[in-house]
Amino acid sequence: MDEIYGMLLDQLKDAASAEKQAIQGMKRTLRKASDPQLREGIEAHMAQSEIQRERVEQALETLGSKPGRKVCEAMRGLVQEAQQEQEEHDKGPVLDLVIIASLQRIEHYEIAAYGTMAELAKALEENEVAELLAETLAEEKAQDARLTEVTRNSVLPAALSEGEEPEEEAEAPPPKRRTARKPAARPAAAPRKKAPARRRG
Repeated sequence: MDEIYGMLLDQLKDAASAEKQAIQGMKRTLRKASDPQLREGIEAHMAQSEIQRERVEQALETLGSKPGRKVCEAMRGLVQEAQQEQEEHDKGPVLDLVIIASLQRIEHYEIAAYGTMAELAKALEENEVAELLAETLAEEKAQDARLTEVTRNSVLPAALSEGEEPEEEAEAPPPKRRTARKPAARPAAAPRKKAPARRRG
């Protein structure tokens, strides 16, 4: 039981660090995003992540602990990878797709982490902590679904159409010049036969 309890504390400290790093990463990402829906989603998620970080700290306090100086290496790697990938593209729909891909990788990591922590808290009958974690887990799943919706409805169609040249209207062929027809040559008249000379009687 003590080992499971220690595992929960360790993962909560990891989550506190992960939320801080994710917020910093989203601040840098926001400057590179173009799609209005994506920008709005990132801003909302940043505010939501601040609340989620506070919940983690509340959970730790409930268990008689603090975040400490633990650094989430997994989140550090995800954020660094996201920044490197984003530097390879110019601002526009394709970069927006790259941003969404990196945000969803982070979401999936957090969904896995909060899902595990919620189950550990339930097993230890730490119901208050379990409820806090379950609330954040539901938010992470909803955010992932919103990112997928923005991809399908806005960003992906724009990325697919980027660079396509509009079809040029086919030019009408120039009108054919009419050539004056030469009148058909008349057949030459047959030479007249001379009448035979009359004999004198």
